Amino acid sequence: MPSMFESAVKKLVKEIGDKEFRPVIGITNADTIRRFSLIRRKKSFSLFWTVSDVPLRYTLKDVLEPSVIIPVAAVETPYTFHYTESWKQHTGASVNAGADVSVSAKTSSCQGSSISCMIVSTPPETLIDLQKRKVVDSEPPFLKQCRRTGTNLYVVTEVIELRDSCVMEDCSTVNISGTLSLLVNAFAKVGGGGRVHQVSKRKHTVPKGLVMAYKRKQLVFKGNSWEIVEVSDVEEETFPVEMQYQTRSLTISIPLVPGNTVCFIEPIQRIQEPPLTDFKRLQQEVSREVSAVDQFSKDIEDVVFSNILAMLGNREALQDLMDTLEQEPLQGHLDGPGGTILNELQKDSSYAYNGSQHLILYLLEAIMALSDIQHCLLAQSMEKKILSQQRDLVRSILEPNFKYPWSIPFTLKPELLAPLQGEGLAITYGLLEECGLKMELQSPRSTWDLGAKKPLSALYGALSVLQRLAEA
Repeated sequence: MPSMFESAVKKLVKEIGDKEFRPVIGITNADTIRRFSLIRRKKSFSLFWTVSDVPLRYTLKDVLEPSVIIPVAAVETPYTFHYTESWKQHTGASVNAGADVSVSAKTSSCQGSSISCMIVSTPPETLIDLQKRKVVDSEPPFLKQCRRTGTNLYVVTEVIELRDSCVMEDCSTVNISGTLSLLVNAFAKVGGGGRVHQVSKRKHTVPKGLVMAYKRKQLVFKGNSWEIVEVSDVEEETFPVEMQYQTRSLTISIPLVPGNTVCFIEPIQRIQEPPLTDFKRLQQEVSREVSAVDQFSKDIEDVVFSNILAMLGNREALQDLMDTLEQEPLQGHLDGPGGTILNELQKDSSYAYNGSQHLILYLLEAIMALSDIQHCLLAQSMEKKILSQQRDLVRSILEPNFKYPWSIPFTLKPELLAPLQGEGLAITYGLLEECGLKMELQSPRSTWDLGAKKPLSALYGALSVLQRLAEA
């Protein structure tokens, strides 16, 4: 199950304590990423969240000339991680945010696993030897595509890999009594004056060899030479553009080398803005995108909403749709819901001018910045038609706390919780927890965490666009 895998990976990375390790999102990616795998990452449409890494089915060696040099063996460090997490809670009427009911629920959960893994790192000597090799003369098609679209590339240099298969377990019990029909969570319902006792057990076996986390370094290509650079807050361009000095009749390319007395200013659109701390800027960005829905035809509105819903839970299908929409001109073929959206866009001759393509990409990017667990919860929210209530609740968290870089307690407004009854409240709290906030059904209190800012912003953007599509 995605929830158990993602939960275990996050706990493992946190326990190791190295912030450069990036948790793998989804088991599909865990089976794709290896040392020297290439990762691509496009620039985000938003200033307020980052796009997720997309592993390619290519390695660094696919773009380099062959070599007889035998690389230094990888350094393997064994690591064993055991965790068992259990919690209990008693929920009364407050679960319904003030509704006049008599409901009592006692729940307990236990989740745990024993993970035998190893940290596989690349010796510096190997990276030095690799950088002596030139890029192949005939540039691979995928590299040409990345150069054309300005996509940055990274190479995986270190991984946390499973030494043995492991079993992840999740067990929960629910005891409910009450006088009103109420769905307390996704597994148990109580009605009339009855009682419910329910036990749920899940197991998931993760095979040996899967990668659970990784480190990456950025690649920079210059002609047929290349280099590996440390990833910093201000990233370089994988395919840097030559600075040009223009006269009326001549364009002269001037390399940027030490001692060069000619100084040029980067084009305005390449200037990096500092981190933004004003919620109004996020709101303006989202409002600008949402307004593009007014230019949609009714058919496109329906097709986009229903088929995005059908794809939630399938990260690979969402990524395929993004990749196809980024092509100029729009071309290619997809099966399933993604193909239905493409066909509808291609039928609309004005799509390139009315912003449909851009808005769909903006929405997909916000969704892809969320976890697989959130994708499932978002699908339930769309089906239950609680997007507007969730959007208002997320906004009420972001607006007063957006500027704070430290932890600060806050309390959710009762009037915003009231419309989210029963299961809707549980789904919403699940979305917030996955952003990094600690939520309990019987309490409206939580603590602001700076790490939750980007995923909450992405959730706010996704909820806003989806709700506008639903209204239209």
